[in-house]
Amino acid sequence: MPAPQSWQRGWLDAFSRYALRHPGETATASLFADFASSHPNAAERNLSIGHLTGSAWLVSADGARVLLTHHRKLGRWLQLGGHADGDVDLARVALREAGEESGLHSLVVEPEIFDLDRHVIPARGDEPAHWHYDVRYIVRALGGEDFIVGDESHALAWRDIAMLAADESADASLRRMARKWLDR
Repeated sequence: MPAPQSWQRGWLDAFSRYALRHPGETATASLFADFASSHPNAAERNLSIGHLTGSAWLVSADGARVLLTHHRKLGRWLQLGGHADGDVDLARVALREAGEESGLHSLVVEPEIFDLDRHVIPARGDEPAHWHYDVRYIVRALGGEDFIVGDESHALAWRDIAMLAADESADASLRRMARKWLDR
């Protein structure tokens, strides 16, 4: 196997730091590291088996609420985020996606990974089922909270993080992130 590219080493270092901060998620961090080290093009959407994506745990300035999207294609309430489209800086991807999908300005991203989640995306049209290796970052809304619902969403909503952590009907990864946020 060829030597890893500089961005791959950056990903591997970030996954290693994540595993140190979250010892219960070492297996998940290893799964991401194995994928990233095996695929120099892991940030490319055209990697048909799966690809790295960047998502935002977009919290209000007071830290009490998170902005969620009712995802148009998946029909579920989720965090904002999307494809890297070749951008190897996944924190920048999360920040970009948060701004594009919410219309919010004055957003700031924290550089360390907040959460990792690998999930399957169902086949759609000519696109086969594939994995999203979703790398999630904290993004803070420091300005106004008046969002704009874009084409990728049915709706957006600010949700109380403590209530989300206790909501058994919410997506399991959202509840996990809510608990992580509350434990900070």
